Formats: sequence, C-alpha cells, structure tokens
Amino acid sequence: MAEPQIVNPNQTSAYQSPWTVDERLLRVLWEFCWFVLCRWTPKPANPWRLFWLRVFSAKIDGAPFVHQRARVEIPWNLTLHDRACLGDRANAYSLGLIEIGAGATIAQEAYLSTGSHDFAQSGMPLVTGKITIGPDAFVGARAFVMPGVTIGARAVIGACSVVTKDVPENAIAAGNPCRILRTR
Repeated sequence: MAEPQIVNPNQTSAYQSPWTVDERLLRVLWEFCWFVLCRWTPKPANPWRLFWLRVFSAKIDGAPFVHQRARVEIPWNLTLHDRACLGDRANAYSLGLIEIGAGATIAQEAYLSTGSHDFAQSGMPLVTGKITIGPDAFVGARAFVMPGVTIGARAVIGACSVVTKDVPENAIAAGNPCRILRTR
C-alpha cells in the first residue's frame, strides 16, 4: 500500500481549503458541466460523457463506460483504460489519482476514496493516496476502497466490502475489513 501524501503542507486548519482558488473554480465548472451536459444522458450517450471527461483532462484509453449517474470528483486525476466501467452511482472521489485498468468494473454505488486526513497533525491536512484497480478486476456494489490501495488484476471484491489493504491479483476478497477468501 502506498504512503499517503499531504496535498498542501501549508494547510494549518481543518477549515482551510487545500485547493487554490483556480482549482476550486475549475471544480465548480466541472460539476456544472457534468450536471447540465451529462447526468441526463441515456446510456448509449457514453461517447458524449467521455468527451466531457477528456475536456476536463481525464486520461481515457480506448472506450471505457461511465454511467450517467457516476460521480467523478476531479476528472484530471482519473485514468480509465479500454472497457473499464464506472457503474451507476459509483463514486470516484479522485482528490488523488485513480487508475481503472482495462476491462475492470466498478459496480453500482462503489466508492473509491483517494482522500483522508492526517489526524496526527492539529490542522488535519488532507492526504491522498493513489488507487489502482487492475485489469479485469471487479469491485462489488457499495464496496469502499481506501486511499493508497491497489487491487490486482482479475481480483474480485465482494459487495459492501471495506478495502483497507492491497488485494493481490486473482484473489476473491470480501468483508469489513476486506480479507482474502480464496483465489480464482
């Protein structure tokens, strides 16, 4: 598991934003564009949604699928490979980097959270850790993936699991906390 990184070392208060004014404005523009231009679109309009993700600097390889009700917090921190799927109401809370491998599926209402806080410091600064989902992996409905976690190729994460540690390739894992049950 990767060591989380402090976003803004100068953040001295939990009430102070770690983001610059320009970053905050760009995020507001992104939210507006997704809501107005993409949330209402039918499933076959996926190329339109991918177009807007690209406009906001998401790295897109091939033809992944992003559901119209999926949520992407910061698109420029998202990498989607060919045939990756971000399902209905899945949440890519991309305060840090998220990479979803080719053919991987993030099921409905799953939550990929790259952000947390350093509670050892009085200002509780925001810390982020990259989440990597390997090729052909499956993250089940309502699973929660913590910052810095890597899920290996072809791994399966059970529904409602809380993934706090890396999961190796070909593993089937589930639970809270998530643990390996067997291999594929």
